[in-house]
Amino acid sequence: MTKLQNPVLPGFNADPSMIRVGDTYYIANSTFEWFPGVRLHASKDLAHWQQLPSPLSTKTLLDMKGNPASGGIWAPDLSYADGKFWLVYTDVKIVEGAFKDMTNYLTVSSKIEGPWSEPIKLNGVGFDASLFHDEDGRKYLVQQTWDHREYHHPFDGITLTEFDTTTMKLQPKTARTIYTGTEVKLVEGPHLYKINGYYYLFAAQGGTVFTHQEVVARSKTLEALSFETEPGDPFITNFDTPDNYVQKQGHGALVETPSGEWYYASLMARPWNHVNESSTDPRGWSTLGRETSIQKVEWDEAGWPRIVGGHGGTTFVDLPKDAIETTAPAHHSQHDDFTSPELDTLNWNTLRIPFTSEMGTTGDGKLTLIGKGSLANTHDLSLIARRWQAFYFDATVKVKFEPFSYQQMAGMTNFYNDRHWSFAFITWNEINGHVIEIGENNRGNYTSYLKDDAIKIPTDTEYVWFRTKARKESYSYEYSFDGENFKEIPVTLDAAILSDDYILQSYGGFFTGAFVGLAAVDYSGYQLKAEFRDFDYKELGDKLLPDGSYSWQASESRFD
Repeated sequence: MTKLQNPVLPGFNADPSMIRVGDTYYIANSTFEWFPGVRLHASKDLAHWQQLPSPLSTKTLLDMKGNPASGGIWAPDLSYADGKFWLVYTDVKIVEGAFKDMTNYLTVSSKIEGPWSEPIKLNGVGFDASLFHDEDGRKYLVQQTWDHREYHHPFDGITLTEFDTTTMKLQPKTARTIYTGTEVKLVEGPHLYKINGYYYLFAAQGGTVFTHQEVVARSKTLEALSFETEPGDPFITNFDTPDNYVQKQGHGALVETPSGEWYYASLMARPWNHVNESSTDPRGWSTLGRETSIQKVEWDEAGWPRIVGGHGGTTFVDLPKDAIETTAPAHHSQHDDFTSPELDTLNWNTLRIPFTSEMGTTGDGKLTLIGKGSLANTHDLSLIARRWQAFYFDATVKVKFEPFSYQQMAGMTNFYNDRHWSFAFITWNEINGHVIEIGENNRGNYTSYLKDDAIKIPTDTEYVWFRTKARKESYSYEYSFDGENFKEIPVTLDAAILSDDYILQSYGGFFTGAFVGLAAVDYSGYQLKAEFRDFDYKELGDKLLPDGSYSWQASESRFD
């Protein structure tokens, strides 16, 4: 293998912060309201990535109870200096409106696997904070700066503040704006590097949508407003390459290989269109969220970095000459028989808080969830979920649940946030007792699809099996009473409703991606338990072939 294929981290893996330590590359990604916080991967060849335990795995390091959807962990920054890994992360408490209340934290570890130190509060000046370790030993926090005043632009440039390693505190009096971006506005996601006598500032602009881009500026000093912008086109963007397979590239980080080659990790997306839509307006629906791409970088004669192949990037990228082959799963299918007494947090996530006995238990071949609030609840919720990481997949689970009220529900969900989800579940109604229903929340408006025609569960049935089938533009649910003979529930759901781009049309928090999960609801407050067994997530591919089969074939074009 001589090339990597983008995305290198499929599914919701946004805002990559990439570094190299020795012969190993590491990427840290945003997780927003999903727990545990910050997603970590390692590789020696840039093509194959092994997932590592998430560093923010305790409520001491991260407590997001009540956080709004797409709040929480924004753009973590991973760096290595002085024999330690340094992780800066932001917990955002307000997403919409004039304010972005947040706290930036720092945690340190001698090993990437942890343990990570108690969090140190840094400031709340702005999000996307990163730590720059200068050659003289001094350290600086570099961050987007937020301005709530309605008569100013809210993105108030990139601020640099010195960090005192003796006190482990920032020195606010040293703060200064070093860069204000270009007329594109929305400058954010800064990372600072010292290369060949210049300080190079990489920063995102244009918002994390189809107008997204990354610009580069440089300066000989770190004085206020001393940085000049790279001439010509942006460093990377897909704004003017609507046909590219890879879209939305921008926010990311630069790394040098041991032999002196350069690569850039960026967020990206793979939008699709309904057959009756223009390919450019809307440009598409990104149900897999913002993923991670890697592009090769070369330097021009004037000392500016350029993306190999042009600023739109490519799907296939040459591997480093010194790449060391890395073993990692080719795809991300998962089977969980719930025999472990601990939840598998490499695959499963919870919302805002860790999985504890208050939510349920796992082990002895079953997952027990204690019914809590509805799927619209941002405080008390019993749900575990995993990312969609392919356009075509099947997911199946076996459920035991004996509700006595329509306020009690348990089953399988496809979920974006508290306002956008669907749910195939066992419940109770006045007509048939135990029944199967499908509900959908779309922009906060709830619809029951089966209503009085909800599927009656035979009285001697102990378990119900649910299967969801994702087929890129749409998805559906099936049920079975014996685990072998499945019947389709006659409801086809539009997958676009679970995309960043759809959420953006009505709501400011649109930063995650679609998940498939298991949930138990009992908003009556009686905490009725549900039992889940044998969860299976089977990826089929990213492309539908003419003969009806699937493949992982990619191309340089969205439409091949």
